[in-house]
Amino acid sequence: MKGFVFDLDGVITDTAKYHYEAWKALADKLGIEIDLKFNEQLKGISRMDSLERILAHGNKQDQYSQAQKEALAAEKNEAYVQLLQNLTPDDLLPGVKDFLLEAKAKNMPCAIASASKNAPFILEKLEVIDLFDAIVDPATLSKGKPDPEIFVKAAQSIGITPEEAIGFEDAQAGIAGIKACGMYAIGILAGEPLDQANQTVHTLSELNMNELIAL
Repeated sequence: MKGFVFDLDGVITDTAKYHYEAWKALADKLGIEIDLKFNEQLKGISRMDSLERILAHGNKQDQYSQAQKEALAAEKNEAYVQLLQNLTPDDLLPGVKDFLLEAKAKNMPCAIASASKNAPFILEKLEVIDLFDAIVDPATLSKGKPDPEIFVKAAQSIGITPEEAIGFEDAQAGIAGIKACGMYAIGILAGEPLDQANQTVHTLSELNMNELIAL
């Protein structure tokens, strides 16, 4: 293998709690009740897709214009970004920093394939942005996960084909997208089993870099 492609939330750090807090505050304002179980549906998908699911959950999907929906999504993001101010390098998930440093030492390029438009800001707060060679801009995508588009672009951004890359994901939609473009999939387990993953681990520290390169 010649490079690594990473999802962000649940793989590099866990900002799911901040997403949930921000979405729940917005849903409460709209008179829609969501809980942590429902929140599982929002992992790995875009901001607008998440909003659509919340509105559908509350049977309010037809009550807002597109402009109003975009304003609601922006309001949620403002609340989320405020919560992200609390992020520090201590919020990196176990094994991540060591894995990225070893990848850099072995000249294995790394890319971020996340639906989060806040990825650069988050990586700066975590102090690991310099360990990534590329970050896919979700604004350039026409389709969200589980479509493989973001993973194809991530591989291209570091000069390799999807078949030459290993993808890391914690959500089923992401694993499906990785597999759909022929990429090797490693699932990061945090609860639900991840079907289709070539292998699963709980932390990146369980992986052997030389074995991954030799795949």
